[in-house]
Amino acid sequence: MLTASSVRRPLMAAAVLLAAVIAPLAAQEKVDVATIEKIKAEAMNHSQVMDIMSWMTDVYGPRLAWSPNLTKAGNWAVTTMKGWGLSNVALEPWSTPAGMGWENQRFTFVSTAPNFFQVTAAPRAWSAGTKGKVTGGVIIVPVDTAMTLESFKAKYGPMMKGKFMLLTQPNGLPSQRFTPDAVRLTDESLAQMAAAAPPAVGGGRGAGGRGGFGGGVRPFNVTTDTAALRFMERQGVAGVLMMARGGDGTLFTDNGARRDLTAPQVPMVHVAYESYGRIWRMAEKKIPVQLELDMQNKFYPADSTSFNVIAEIPGTDPALKDEVVLIGGHFDSWHAGTGATDNGAGSATMMEAMRILKALDLKPRRTIRIGLWTSEEQGLMGSRAYTAAHYATRDSSGMKFLAEHAKFAAYFNVDNGGGKIRGVYLQGNAAVGPIFTAWMAPFHADGMQTVTISNTGGTDHQSFDAAGLPGFQFIQDGLDYGSRTHHSNQDVYEKIQPEDMKWNSAVLAAFAWQAAQRDEKLPRKAMP
Repeated sequence: MLTASSVRRPLMAAAVLLAAVIAPLAAQEKVDVATIEKIKAEAMNHSQVMDIMSWMTDVYGPRLAWSPNLTKAGNWAVTTMKGWGLSNVALEPWSTPAGMGWENQRFTFVSTAPNFFQVTAAPRAWSAGTKGKVTGGVIIVPVDTAMTLESFKAKYGPMMKGKFMLLTQPNGLPSQRFTPDAVRLTDESLAQMAAAAPPAVGGGRGAGGRGGFGGGVRPFNVTTDTAALRFMERQGVAGVLMMARGGDGTLFTDNGARRDLTAPQVPMVHVAYESYGRIWRMAEKKIPVQLELDMQNKFYPADSTSFNVIAEIPGTDPALKDEVVLIGGHFDSWHAGTGATDNGAGSATMMEAMRILKALDLKPRRTIRIGLWTSEEQGLMGSRAYTAAHYATRDSSGMKFLAEHAKFAAYFNVDNGGGKIRGVYLQGNAAVGPIFTAWMAPFHADGMQTVTISNTGGTDHQSFDAAGLPGFQFIQDGLDYGSRTHHSNQDVYEKIQPEDMKWNSAVLAAFAWQAAQRDEKLPRKAMP
């Protein structure tokens, strides 16, 4: 029988072996302990990180890509960092053909019959709004893999005018929660990460994609089939109700409707599991259900330009000041919450790290720069645009490196919620392991001591790694990021842990400082 202890022993042994190899090399790395202790004291005793968080979320959240709120938040960040005395603070523009601003300006959704209740729901991003207040019954359109566009039209077309369409049958009762949503990393899970084998050469996402239908024909989907949506628009459907993932009052949103005005204009709403199930079950009983929706959404089609927020502390060493240590995270968010854990936490951590360095009047040898990226949620668009503008471009003939590529020292990213930093992913770059191990020493006593050769995906560090630059993401306690807040209506200020945020700011400031003070830039992997 394989027990937990029998699994733990080889993992711990592997972690100890890796530590034994790294430790002598780490001992050779210079660590400015005196300055790091000053950084920790400023971070823990004079923190402004939660005030930054409140401005970013309570006042300027949510920050959906290309929305007016995102622009307001960017201007606030510029003003704030100028007030701290940072240099070269600006909104650096970038353009994309995919840009289309959108914001929800009003949303009320209730059942008026057979009895009144509030429907827990959120607009689907980039959905059309309603023309004022719309009232209608419901129609069940169950998922049917054999359905075609023509059968959909024939069966449901005559009865959909003025109706709210329910598409997905609730699949029973959600499982009860007998364990806490929020969890921290255990010693065993950290040992597993430390013992991970190097990634296979040529492996990664590109080899197998993300699964799916294996290249076959995808089943008919009412929410994505343009012809079906156009038909519903012509028929005058009141709205499409999408059962949201989640439970206990939490609803997770998806990647939104098409971001252009040529798409069919059908109001689409994410409905929480509990509200959706109640409506479905009454409709199944042939009880007339009446819903009332007032959803006012506005599109901003005129400007396809977005921006990244940039600021820096200039380097002072004549030989190194043109080299750059970059820290960052994505600034945009989804719309159902206020963008606190995803990724106000990362953005606020970066801003606070810069404030700490400036407040201590530190003079780095290299330039330390912050980048707050936009449209990460649409595919790392802001950081990719920045990388293409400054470091490298790629076309059919291969990768072309720009002059700044050689001057790049390191990039550090935070975008896994607001949980405490416990270590760092090496992104397959084994040579930096001893360096990061040495840098973590002043943080060991409070729980940061893990390096793993493996990588975490889906964040902006990948834009830099793909350009042959050393880009890294930190290992963080998950808390309830995956179970409760990521892309949900619970992504709000109250889900942030202040002590974790102070700690993370100290770690980022310390890593930026150490990278700026080294005689050499961080080692790089082989070029992609």
